[in-house]
This record gives sequence, C-alpha cells and structure tokens, in this order.
Amino acid sequence: MNFIKNYLFSALILLSIITMYSCKAKKMVAKPVPASVTETAPGVEEKKPEPAPQKETEQPAPADKPNFSLDNIQFEFNSSVLKTASFSILDKAVAEMKKSPDTKFVLNGYSSAEGTPEHNMSLSIDRANSVKSYFVNAGLNASNFTIVGHGEKDPISSNDSEDGRMINRRTEIKVQD
Repeated sequence: MNFIKNYLFSALILLSIITMYSCKAKKMVAKPVPASVTETAPGVEEKKPEPAPQKETEQPAPADKPNFSLDNIQFEFNSSVLKTASFSILDKAVAEMKKSPDTKFVLNGYSSAEGTPEHNMSLSIDRANSVKSYFVNAGLNASNFTIVGHGEKDPISSNDSEDGRMINRRTEIKVQD
C-alpha cells in the first residue's frame, strides 16, 4: 500500500511539472525585417513617405461658463437615500461646480405630502444634506452650500398620484444670490 502511495505521489509531481512547463512555453514569432535592410526590385522606384502636413496652431477652447441648472435629484420613499438615477445628475453638477469653486449654492430639499408636516420638514432637510454630503465627498468645499428644507411646500407635481409624489421628493440646486 505504501509503495502505491509513493508511486502515485511521484507521478502527480511529474505531471504537475510537465503541465507547468507546457504552460510557460514561449511562442516564437518572426521579427520584422528592418526597413534599411529591405531591397527594392530593379527598375522600381522606392517611394519615400510624404511629410505630415503641418497643423495650424490650436488655440485652447474658451472656458465654458458653468451650467448650474441641474434638477431631477430624486430620493427613495420616506428616506434621504438618493435614487441611483440621481448619481449621473450629481456627477454633472460636481463637474460644473468645479469650474467655479467660489460660487455659493443653496440646496433646497422637498418632500411629498405624505406624513406629518414636521416629519416632512425634517426629511427635506435630510435630503438636502444627503446631496451636500455627496458634493463634499466629491471634493467640493462644504462651506459653499447652504441647506434649506421646504417640507411639502412648493410641489412641482400633484401629490394625488404616486408618480407625482415621486417627483416631489427632490432637492434643487440654486446659485446663492
């Protein structure tokens, strides 16, 4: 029995070595012949490459004026958790805000009409703070943002349907006057 174990163990090691060696086999690829060594056929003119046309000196594009009119930052129901669809909008907002790092902003948080007015006011402030946290984590200065909670005031859609309430759960970004 001991003889069989030693024999199988030796065979396993040998098989492993062969497998590893075959995996490391290098492919032989013919190297291209340098251009200086190639010969042209008799009677055939050798074409020389034409020089690249000179480009006109490019002037840097004028700095675009930042566009801060970004909206549609949406949240989950009864929560200050951002919807994933809002991340691309917030990323655009960060890019625009970095163009003008000294601009001050007001983050206006809103909620739908479900729940008590006190709860909705607290929720709207939490939503604006979620957006501020996103901006600060993206490298923007926290002191550039002012938080304002509006609760269920100023709906942009009817609170009679779920679609309307979903649109009202938002945060708007405004440039501070």
